Amino acid sequence: MGRRNWLLAALLAALAVACAAAFVPPVRQVAGQSLDMETRNDLMAVLSSLGSRPTDTADLVPIAHTDVNPYGVNVFLNQEVEEAKIRRSLEMIRDGGFGWIKMQMLWSEIERPAKGRYEDEKVDGETSWAKYDRVVDLAREYGLDLILRLDTSPDWARPGKSKIETPPDNYDDFGDFVYAVVSRYRGKVRYYQIWNEPNVKFEWGDEVPDAVAFTRLLRIAYQRAKQADPDCVIIAPALAPTIEVSERAISDLVFLQQMYDQGAGAYFDIASTNPYGLRSGPDDHRLDPEEDVNFSRPVLLRELMVRNGDAAKPIWAAELGWNALPLDYPGEPLFGRVSRQLQAKYTARAYQRAQEEWPWMGVMNLWHFRMIHDADKQQQQYYFGIVDDQFEPFPVYEALKAQAQQLPVLRRGYHQESHWALRYTGPWREVRDERAVLGVYRLAGGPDAELRFTFIGTDLDLVAARRPGGGRLLVTVDGAPALGLPRDAEGRAYVELQADAEEWQAHLPLARGLLDGPHEVRLIAEGPAIVEGLVVDSSAGFPWVAALLALAAALAAAAIVLQWRREEGR
Repeated sequence: MGRRNWLLAALLAALAVACAAAFVPPVRQVAGQSLDMETRNDLMAVLSSLGSRPTDTADLVPIAHTDVNPYGVNVFLNQEVEEAKIRRSLEMIRDGGFGWIKMQMLWSEIERPAKGRYEDEKVDGETSWAKYDRVVDLAREYGLDLILRLDTSPDWARPGKSKIETPPDNYDDFGDFVYAVVSRYRGKVRYYQIWNEPNVKFEWGDEVPDAVAFTRLLRIAYQRAKQADPDCVIIAPALAPTIEVSERAISDLVFLQQMYDQGAGAYFDIASTNPYGLRSGPDDHRLDPEEDVNFSRPVLLRELMVRNGDAAKPIWAAELGWNALPLDYPGEPLFGRVSRQLQAKYTARAYQRAQEEWPWMGVMNLWHFRMIHDADKQQQQYYFGIVDDQFEPFPVYEALKAQAQQLPVLRRGYHQESHWALRYTGPWREVRDERAVLGVYRLAGGPDAELRFTFIGTDLDLVAARRPGGGRLLVTVDGAPALGLPRDAEGRAYVELQADAEEWQAHLPLARGLLDGPHEVRLIAEGPAIVEGLVVDSSAGFPWVAALLALAAALAAAAIVLQWRREEGR
């Protein structure tokens, strides 16, 4: 049979075998052994999308801390000796479109040699704060927000225990350290992650992971941080994504539920996860909590948060990425392996998918910018980096730079009035008010106050306050008066914010039933106008025809590859 006939046969058979390929493990295994990794992952993306179950992730509720530039990256700048290299790093990060850096701050190397003493053991007469102070100040100079991860313990706090990841004997000692850090950087740093991956033995001092004990540590850290700076934001520890439940590790889903059972929901402002791609691509939609972990793991965590009444909190990614481990690296790849080109493609798509599908996801911190020391090349995690040791960018840096510098848009979800995609011009001011949805609103204080943005979807609501003395907002969509709204004498569409009594959180439709694509919106204030947020939704049905054609094409490609290999083997 010729190749043309094989293509026709594959297309005719594709839909018949779709369910088997999607849901029968032996069929998936045979396909997986016969195709290259990228083709296999592309096929899995289509099949898992078709077979995905409905999820309850509360996408349209107000969620704080989702209004920011989502591009972040982990750094090791506290290990740099030369200030010039720190500046070079920060310059590249800023120019790459990133808005955030995330860095570990080790208690074990700051408060030593005893409680209350902060001495640098390598530089006589210098405090151990100095290198961190330098990074904090330079990050501000380059316009980057900083997340500090606080963990480890000094020798005196864990007597007789060698691992710095060991929690202290007295949790109040850690609380005192947190208080000292947050007090020192008040007004300079606002975001702090407490510990890292306490659900695995390695990060808990080689002790059995203990959600009860960790929640107590988290509570003390949270309370002391808020005493030092009531405006600081506490990020829960990133839990290691794992399906294991043993003395070595506890599933992140199990551990988080155990934390909630201990009241941990009151002691963090942002949830956290490490959604590595590992052995699959960014569009693997499988949600089996016991089969394997993949980039979709945050969806399961979000569902768990919703079940525990915590839908108003976001998730931030503490670490993510794909490992470009060289083919000649000795030993089995611990974190999967992709080429540098595929690393670039998958990482850019991961950020894109999160923005398209996960309105509850905030900052996603890539692992990592650049490791510092030559010896680091012996570690597999070195090959997550996006530039080399001479600051030469890998393809992933260029891909993210191109993507991050595109004009941001609003996608499906509830968006704060401070969202980074909103462009205000004229006399707007920010007002704190407990009556507002998330405690803040924007007030138009005079003529020439405009708000412009692009959204992708079919429906758009304005969340605003209507009250006596309120003004109105003129509305254009794609350069024309918005359909379905009242018109003034000049034919301009508007929404009325004047009301006989105060009505906060009024949802006012601006657009309905548009084509599901990008739309330009312009709001012009006439009189006092309070904007609290915007809600984007999509009423378009699932594109079944396109999906089925894509499925048929993917399966046809698989059939062709198999047949060619058989013919070549003859």
